[in-house]
Amino acid sequence: MAELTITSQNFEELVLKSEKPVLLDFWATWCGPCMMIAPTLKEIADEYPQYVIGKVNVDEEIALAQNFGIVSIPTLILMKDGQAVDSLVGLRSKEQILKFLEG
Repeated sequence: MAELTITSQNFEELVLKSEKPVLLDFWATWCGPCMMIAPTLKEIADEYPQYVIGKVNVDEEIALAQNFGIVSIPTLILMKDGQAVDSLVGLRSKEQILKFLEG
């Protein structure tokens, strides 16, 4: 599945109502580590259709970032059944992200 752009308008439909686990990537265009992790997340989105990868631009979606208490980016938040169950902060390898998803 392709990566999805998550906004305040589609958050409920694409994240809260998702039947699959959703990995939210809180990022910004000016964030170097965010740009470095982006290809890895795209690979995971393409190779693991059992997960939804949602991209949340913190500059455009300030309210969502505040709701999740985002203070550092990139921050990855794993959502299951509409609930945040875990988070990772900072640049991570593909292996670390997959272990996080499966954990």
